[in-house]
Amino acid sequence: MADLRQRIAELMPMARDELAELVAIRSVADPRQYPASECERAAQWVLEKFAGIGFADAHLEETADGSMAVVGSRKCSSSGARTVLLYAHYDVQPPLDDAAWRTPPFELTEVDGRWYGRGAADCKGNIVMHLAALRALGDDLPVDLKLVVEGSEEQGTGGLEAFVPEHADLLRADAILVCDTGNAAVGHPAATVSLRGMVNVVVTVEALASEIHSGMFGGPAPDALAALVSMLSSLRDAKGNTTITGLDNTRAWSGAPYPTDQFTADAGVLDGVSLLGDGSVSDMLWARPAVTILGIDCPPVVGSAAAVVPKAAARLNLRIPPGLPPEVAQRALVDHLTTAAPWGVHVTVDIEAAGAPFEAATDGPAYRAMATAMQEAYGRPMTSLGQGGSIPLCNVFQETYPQAELILIGVEEPQALIHAPNESLSPTELESMSLTEALFLQHYASLSRAHPSLT
Repeated sequence: MADLRQRIAELMPMARDELAELVAIRSVADPRQYPASECERAAQWVLEKFAGIGFADAHLEETADGSMAVVGSRKCSSSGARTVLLYAHYDVQPPLDDAAWRTPPFELTEVDGRWYGRGAADCKGNIVMHLAALRALGDDLPVDLKLVVEGSEEQGTGGLEAFVPEHADLLRADAILVCDTGNAAVGHPAATVSLRGMVNVVVTVEALASEIHSGMFGGPAPDALAALVSMLSSLRDAKGNTTITGLDNTRAWSGAPYPTDQFTADAGVLDGVSLLGDGSVSDMLWARPAVTILGIDCPPVVGSAAAVVPKAAARLNLRIPPGLPPEVAQRALVDHLTTAAPWGVHVTVDIEAAGAPFEAATDGPAYRAMATAMQEAYGRPMTSLGQGGSIPLCNVFQETYPQAELILIGVEEPQALIHAPNESLSPTELESMSLTEALFLQHYASLSRAHPSLT
């Protein structure tokens, strides 16, 4: 392992240079904000880099939403070797408010030992991690590899989700490394074993034909905005627990805890403000349903008139834990909102999106190999985390390849501030996770050869 660690360390200057090149490509998968040619440049960059390390058949595949996925494979010299699929994505979130960035968002910049730039962690750092791990192994590749790097994950338009089942044999593998998550903290290795699903709805309340004068009619006239506020307030109790009728808000998280002090700092909670719910942070974040009000349509403060509001709407996001089907959660949310509406106001609930939660099986040889690799790379045990976000592709992988083990890892951690201004990457995490991936491939191959029946 010492030689492998040394090779990874020697590759870090190249890794930084490559990450700088990739971050400089403004691959925001939204042509309304950035030209589509930027995503095309990123896809071509990825293709050329992997073709240069043995993926001779690397090529671009167009997916249903028009985005391009880089697909390729590389065989090892051993016959009957297990196959590992490596996943990442090259598209990134928009930078949002440029003025909020401490450095140029599309220029990799080192500040206080971290590398700042949009996509540095999510998910271009994971692409560079794959490259460094495979370069460190060189010709000593112990498994067969397949690769897919997509360009529409942040866009959420499902291009690769549609592609996978239609091209199942192209990406079929015994183990799948979904490299779009990360560790509990810098230096604390983890595999993400559960993802929350979600239901997004827009609830609209109507009470009057038009605005009416609050002095002449306010009092007896039904107020649509007040009705909506009442409905929204019924979604949580005084402690902040989500209280949607029919959904269990008492489940507990059995994996590694998320320390309260760390979460408070990671989330930027202001002094004196309490966390929500009567469970632990991990319970509330990964084991229980959680509803968030994303936005409200109503008159703004500036320019508002002395009038009773006839119509108001809100956009809600309900995150759901593993074990709760999205159709059940959706029905419960709609029924709750309809029942909670006061004064006979008219209520319409439109479903925007729904996605199933994900839970990984963790008792197979790939997980054991990953646990060993992380222990060796970091000098401490791998823990199991949940993630509040959703990765619909994981469910597609699970359904398409039910025998495959899915392991969610990556270079991200709370300080990375993914999706926010000032996204950054810890170079020590990039180095340690590159070593982890290389060690995993070695251990997985050895375990598979020693116990072929395990896989």
